[in-house]
Amino acid sequence: RITAKGSYSEREAADICRQIVTVVHVCHFMGVMHRDLKPENFLMVSREENSPLKATDFGLSVFIEDNEVYKDVVWSAGVILYILLSGV
Repeated sequence: RITAKGSYSEREAADICRQIVTVVHVCHFMGVMHRDLKPENFLMVSREENSPLKATDFGLSVFIEDNEVYKDVVWSAGVILYILLSGV
């Protein structure tokens, strides 16, 4: 549903991006790095407008090494935000 809509307003994109960052934070807290963040791997729980997101496709995920910094996730979240705003 994320990609089907096309572009989003700044507020809508910020709300979705905030949820994505929260999902990533929870994954990292649990010791898992997703490694395949893209709009297609986030699903809305219901058809409601403000439906929460769930992450899918953990096939490439790995366990996080202690004290490692993973900057790729920030880049991926930024790319998703760009896609939400531009509709690319």
